[in-house]
Amino acid sequence: MQRRTLMSVAAAGAVGLALPARAQVADLSDAINKAGRQRMLSQRMGKAWLALLQNVEKTNAQLVLDKSMALFDRQLAELKGFAPTPEVQATYGKLDAAWSEYKTALVGKAPTRDNAGSLLQLDAKVLALAHQGTVQYETALAKPVGKLVNVAGRQRMLSQRMAKFYLAATLPVDASVATVEIGKARTEFTAAMELLRNAPEATLRIKDELLLADAQWVFFDMALKQLQEGAQRPKPMADVFVSSENLLAVMDRVTGLYSAVKA
Repeated sequence: MQRRTLMSVAAAGAVGLALPARAQVADLSDAINKAGRQRMLSQRMGKAWLALLQNVEKTNAQLVLDKSMALFDRQLAELKGFAPTPEVQATYGKLDAAWSEYKTALVGKAPTRDNAGSLLQLDAKVLALAHQGTVQYETALAKPVGKLVNVAGRQRMLSQRMAKFYLAATLPVDASVATVEIGKARTEFTAAMELLRNAPEATLRIKDELLLADAQWVFFDMALKQLQEGAQRPKPMADVFVSSENLLAVMDRVTGLYSAVKA
């Protein structure tokens, strides 16, 4: 019981840690960070919605959903305003439309099993456009560190994507697809950790944070491995939710540190 309480407190803290203090886009590195964070938020909101549907960490899940929606709205406006080319502007115009549809599905009515499949389709559309914008900003920066900001930021998304698909599989909705997607994301996550750890731009502080991320990954991966398709087991589901928030908080810090590297 004490461990669960501590983990829940940690998750509540992670909700706040993911919120950036800077209210405007500072430069292209910061734009990559924020554009990449939109990818994460698309998956995090889906995770929270599925958690609410299944009564998993309900208080935390509602807080995650509310804060994530507010942050997505704010960053979308910032990224649209900062867009350096017509192509980037066009991407964020499309993302704005896709987000409007997704937002309506998230809060238009209470989560139901019947709506889960369509919600996952909407979050996939938002994710694809958010990723497109991130890559465009990386291209605009045209420096090696831009890729590192992108990759580090993508780790945030993968943490939330794996947790989202875990909760989808327990419902179950598209369980076989969810299991495959968790496996793909797990492989991509571990490979990217090696890239980030071995990058010449990795400072001692970045390496320290990556060690912490490794430790959080162990807990998260253990929780993911408890998956039983169609089995709604409260403790494993809560463990996945909480550990994904903890891993997210660390990877958000790593991404911020890489975005501050001037190379």
